[in-house]
Amino acid sequence: MGASESINIEKSEGRIGASESLRRETPELKNKWFYLGIPALAIAFAEMWVYSGRLIEAASIHAVILLGLSFSMVFVKDEEIQKTYQAFILLPILRLINLSMPVFFEATLDSFIFIYGLLAVPVSIAATHQGLTRKQLGITFEKIITYILLSILLGFLLGAGEYLVIGTKNLIPDLSIFYLLKLSIVMIFFVGLVEEVIFRSILQTRLEIVLGDRGGLIITSILFGLMHSGYGSIYEVVYTSFVGIVIGYLFYRTRSLPLAMMIHGFINIFLFGLIPLLLL
Repeated sequence: MGASESINIEKSEGRIGASESLRRETPELKNKWFYLGIPALAIAFAEMWVYSGRLIEAASIHAVILLGLSFSMVFVKDEEIQKTYQAFILLPILRLINLSMPVFFEATLDSFIFIYGLLAVPVSIAATHQGLTRKQLGITFEKIITYILLSILLGFLLGAGEYLVIGTKNLIPDLSIFYLLKLSIVMIFFVGLVEEVIFRSILQTRLEIVLGDRGGLIITSILFGLMHSGYGSIYEVVYTSFVGIVIGYLFYRTRSLPLAMMIHGFINIFLFGLIPLLLL
């Protein structure tokens, strides 16, 4: 690739997505839908067991998926498939940690700190070894004030919609400054940050490179919805898939991880705090 072409691609990244330049350098992968479809369908199958409340079976299947993806990276020679498998691995890790924590801790706001604090370790390792630039990962603070305001608005609208779907209980006892601040820190800087690095910065970006922008957005959003099957509601799975499309599209257009994590965080702030307590 010539220098002038690289400059043109860099200038147009805001319009066509930050993954585009890397995707253009990636040779066409043979049987890519076969290699990527198997782990995606396996994760979906495992989440069906979570949906049905068969948590032991679900954890066992996720453990097999985790081991299978880990060993397959030894035998799969294509580097892009290896990196995509590394991105997929984060989903069974997320589910296994999520399923194991209630055994040791009551499922409260504090349990999110343990779950996502642990998840931050493999997620940061995966992000480091993906070979992606800071811009592709969305590490930028451009337009941060505008994005804060946008994330509050979208957080309220999407959070209200999700509350109508599943009617969650509040995770804080009241709306005092202390509990609101605690809820905000946990939902934005633990849940929102870690999940958005997994689903948007790593998985969506990697799938965009291999499958194209539309394929990456759609598959990531479906998996995002499926990973919310623990509520036992098909409406929640469908709705969070829609939320995944909204956040994923905004991430694709802006390449801003802070925007994605704040939208995610404010959805949860409204969903688990403000809305249920204001409606009491």
